[in-house]
Amino acid sequence: MTATDHENPVDPVDPAAVRRHRMLFRAIEKRRHPKLRRSDITVTDEPAVKRATKAAALGNAMEWYDFGIYSYLAATLGKVFFPSDNHTAQLLSTFATFAVAFLVRPIGGMVLGPLGDKIGRKTILALTMIMMAIGTFAIGLIPSHGTIGIWAPALLIFFRLVQGFSTGGEYGGASTFIAEYAPDKRRGYFGSFLEFGTLAGYVGASGLVVALTSLLSDDQMLHWGWRIPFLVAAPLGFIGLYLRLKLDETPAFQKLEGGQARATEAADAVETSAAADLGKIFTRYWRPLLLCVALVAAYNITDYMLLSYMPTYLSDELGYDTNHGLLILLIVMVLQMCVINQVGRLSDRFGRKPLLMTGMLGFLVLSVPSFLLIRQGDIVLITLGLLLMGLSLVAMLGTMSAALPAIFPTHVRYGSLSVAYNFSASLFGGTTPLVITALIGVFHTNLMPAFYAMGAAAVGVIAVLAMKETANQPLEGSPPSVESEAEAVELVRAQSPDPKF
Repeated sequence: MTATDHENPVDPVDPAAVRRHRMLFRAIEKRRHPKLRRSDITVTDEPAVKRATKAAALGNAMEWYDFGIYSYLAATLGKVFFPSDNHTAQLLSTFATFAVAFLVRPIGGMVLGPLGDKIGRKTILALTMIMMAIGTFAIGLIPSHGTIGIWAPALLIFFRLVQGFSTGGEYGGASTFIAEYAPDKRRGYFGSFLEFGTLAGYVGASGLVVALTSLLSDDQMLHWGWRIPFLVAAPLGFIGLYLRLKLDETPAFQKLEGGQARATEAADAVETSAAADLGKIFTRYWRPLLLCVALVAAYNITDYMLLSYMPTYLSDELGYDTNHGLLILLIVMVLQMCVINQVGRLSDRFGRKPLLMTGMLGFLVLSVPSFLLIRQGDIVLITLGLLLMGLSLVAMLGTMSAALPAIFPTHVRYGSLSVAYNFSASLFGGTTPLVITALIGVFHTNLMPAFYAMGAAAVGVIAVLAMKETANQPLEGSPPSVESEAEAVELVRAQSPDPKF
């Protein structure tokens, strides 16, 4: 199905008219859905696919490295930027600043996403990498509240907004980039590397924080040690930018009708066309938008609850040593990294829906038992509880980055996915630590994170039931993408079976 078909849907046809004029309607159908020619089919170049995957995954790793650092240093950052006698108020201020970056993410998605559909995925992904590196590096240079007073938290919020805006174009672009480069039959496998980058970012963040807090005293961490993880972002950003600039545009974008022309004309019409592009997304694609919002909400709440909030929960609610909590979570994340690509392979073999449903049901059923184990305080039981949720999460992590881009057609994929993903992530994901902390204070039960995750999983189960299976199928609005010339020839030949006499 072409982009034109999606923009101009045909009214339902009277079945009686079809029976009366079979030849005419058959000719019309052939005109609307012509047979594939060999030149229509994309034969992927595996080295190019691997380069694209590496560049996209590194950017995602940097994004989550930043958010991981901020979460794991929440207590220290609260003392540096929000001095207060009330520890809970201090922590809430820190997590509120964490959530602030998510408030601007939808704006970033609405600006950068449609631009990615007009001038290309590669250009916008390079821009998001530059902005993220600058924002993270700058946070490491901000003087403390004791030095410049109210300007310290103000500058922190400003650079968090820069990070949030750039992140608005990151996930939608990176997942689109990999999905459009990968062959149809291995899209789940290559897509899983994007979330491998997510885990790598978290592992790098938690590992560095554990190392610094082990080597430095509390006073050293408070005065200068906390800055080191943020300053590391600069060299990571340069590496990611170099890799992204070396890539070609995705084959699917290049094959869009007028795609090459768009890349040159868009610079003259960006401001006037942005509102129209967004209007088209909201009016014509509101059903897939809602589906994507629901899937991302379930996925983000459970993701942030486990990978961002848990160290704070272990230390603040259960009185567990911060380093010990981080080390346990580090082990769980390394185990997830070991299996996530296999989950991607399984989604190619069995489908996206079975893997996503497994993850959602895992959180729905296992959240309370997991937190009951964690509350025992024993290191083995804490590890087991985190591992139960970690395995449920990895079933989603390894599948979601291939499932979400397939919801939207190629000509609006980057913009639609960026809008839906960032709206949902802002409303539900980034607020997760803040909401859970507040709910525990209101209801006085440290099982509240489990109940919150169960609610998110219930929404996710409904969303998975409503979605279509897209494994091993061409992306909507793009021709098939295969791994070899022989596979392309076979695909063309299959449309014209041998005649029967």
